[in-house]
Amino acid sequence: MEEKIAVLVDSGSDLPEALKEEYHITTMELRVIYGNEIYRDGIDITPQTVYSRFPKEIPTTSAPNLQEAKDTLKALQEKGYQKVIAVCISSGLSSTYHTIHTAAKEYPELETFVFDSKNISIGAGLYALWAAKAVKDGMSFQQITAALQRKQRDSKIYFYMDSLDYLRAGGRIGQITGLIGKVLNIRPIISCNTEGTYYTVSMVRGKKGGARRLLDTVGKCASKAKTWLALMNGGAAEQAHALKTELMSFFPKGQLMVESQITASMAVHTGPGLVGICVFQAD
Repeated sequence: MEEKIAVLVDSGSDLPEALKEEYHITTMELRVIYGNEIYRDGIDITPQTVYSRFPKEIPTTSAPNLQEAKDTLKALQEKGYQKVIAVCISSGLSSTYHTIHTAAKEYPELETFVFDSKNISIGAGLYALWAAKAVKDGMSFQQITAALQRKQRDSKIYFYMDSLDYLRAGGRIGQITGLIGKVLNIRPIISCNTEGTYYTVSMVRGKKGGARRLLDTVGKCASKAKTWLALMNGGAAEQAHALKTELMSFFPKGQLMVESQITASMAVHTGPGLVGICVFQAD
């Protein structure tokens, strides 16, 4: 009997709508909050709106609540799904993983695997895309979930941004680190560690230096194996696109799966001027 498997993500995974539609990936939206104004990520608010309200207004974000997670699982069950693979942005940066894990206990007849990507943005999204393609290719639920666990460290994202003010405002980095970056015009190359929290890969001075160091960092991941790549930006489409040719030269069997602007919820914490690259081992 053919399994009916759903793939579920949160909007912080930064997967473009076209890919989610093509592979039938369900999304739970994070929230962007300005005081009493609450917006659903990607539905009621765009990243451009967030940027236009900077720096005067810096909103907060929140993960979907427990009831929203339960409603989502219930809706999937009513559509005939028997199994769910939920791929979440890092539990070290968001509560989505724990919320879905808790909600799943309310639906014991719906076999649910909740995967903590230990990653952010498209670093999590490519895991979900890989799982959705595996479903389409006929892999079983057990095969996919076992493979995801083996691939826990197969996705790596690196990014830099023009200002550390927004990461600092969201509590993602320390006050001292943010102040040093502002005073000395130093920008870090940031990634997620094995615990799924941010760490500084290296420090560089100025915009041009940041782009060069980002490429040099990704170049160390160069591989002749099948590799998926993503080129992301936060209000910096031209700067990101300028890296494309050299990026692809590192990966002879590389496939650029996503070239996109990050969502509003991600823009809140990074501000304008972000360029990011994800390297995902697809084999």
